[in-house]
Amino acid sequence: MNKELKEALDILEKEKEISKETLFEAIENSLITACKQHFGKADNVKVEIDRDTCDFLCYAEKEVVETEDDVEDDCLQIPLEKAREISKQVNVGDTIHVEIKSKEFGRIATQNAKNVILQKIREEERSVIYNQYFEKEKDVVTGVVQRYLGRNISINLGKADAILNESEQVRGEVFKPTERIKVYILEVKNTPKGPRILVSRTHPELVKRLFEAEVTEIRDGTVEIKSIAREAGSRTKMAVWSNNPNVDAVGACVGVNGSRVNAIVDELRGEKIDIVNWDENPGNLIQNALSPAKIVAVFADPEERTAKVVVPDYQLSLAIGKEGQNARLAARLTGYKIDIKSETQAKDAPGFRYEDYLDYDDEDDYDEEDYAGDEYEEKEDGEMTAGEDTADDGETLQTKSAEQDERDE
Repeated sequence: MNKELKEALDILEKEKEISKETLFEAIENSLITACKQHFGKADNVKVEIDRDTCDFLCYAEKEVVETEDDVEDDCLQIPLEKAREISKQVNVGDTIHVEIKSKEFGRIATQNAKNVILQKIREEERSVIYNQYFEKEKDVVTGVVQRYLGRNISINLGKADAILNESEQVRGEVFKPTERIKVYILEVKNTPKGPRILVSRTHPELVKRLFEAEVTEIRDGTVEIKSIAREAGSRTKMAVWSNNPNVDAVGACVGVNGSRVNAIVDELRGEKIDIVNWDENPGNLIQNALSPAKIVAVFADPEERTAKVVVPDYQLSLAIGKEGQNARLAARLTGYKIDIKSETQAKDAPGFRYEDYLDYDDEDDYDEEDYAGDEYEEKEDGEMTAGEDTADDGETLQTKSAEQDERDE
């Protein structure tokens, strides 16, 4: 048994996560390369390696000819006399396996064989790392800050380095070497120099993945994150919905005394997070999205994806937010273009009043003054309460009035 080779393959398989079968193939190819370098050709060379004992055999397939004079190519043919030294049962025209001693290879051939093995190991190592991080694409990982490369940052993810570009950094965040941070893997590219991994600290999915890791109800599917809008480093709005009526979606995300959401806020260096309830009704959803501002009315158009919102005069600045941030994030969260006005502004603005949406087609069929007069007379007689206009059995108001007159007489 070739113990040294077996131990070396075990170590490589464990440390580099390269399968033994791949390493065996690399060794076979290296021996064939060495034969080609040593003999000038290797078309008839075969290599066999025992996968259990790691013993290997390298041999050339040669045709048996009658005499030395009949040999046209030493690499492909062998005289009968020499062939019978290997096997006494061969005859002219047979094919015999002639063992090749690897010790006979020259220094250059041996060096080339070594390079073939090392090259294969490097390729497989890069492939393993690429596959490992390609599976984590669109996910969050923890990395260690290494150094600044100009305005970009090199992040060590364990077996590979990632690049945090300036455009994916949160404005104002400063990292120190050896500091541990969580990043979102944007893309993994396979290059000749190994996998190139691009990460982000500004992507909205970073917040979503952090909540999935922190909140059990989101992880098991009880609570869903329906929509998320983020301005990195400043504020995030997130709409959540619960599949279980007994589970409060917002409360699950906030946690006891805010423990869950505070852990994520700390990871995002103090970024504010607003969590609101998702609603299929666009009016209710927009109202929730604009919190903490109070809303008087919402007129939403699902077809045009626009909404007109009326707020109290003193709530206008809160609804719009600093530099329009609250309204901007609410628009991204809901997918509606939102126009906000105060009650005073809405009085003279078309589309912001209830009467703009009323239908007056049946106006001639309904006389409000006549109806009000009948109701008032019945109240005077003491027979009807406010708001009642028909009897229990469907009798009209006028019929009841006639019966009352007969009793009075």
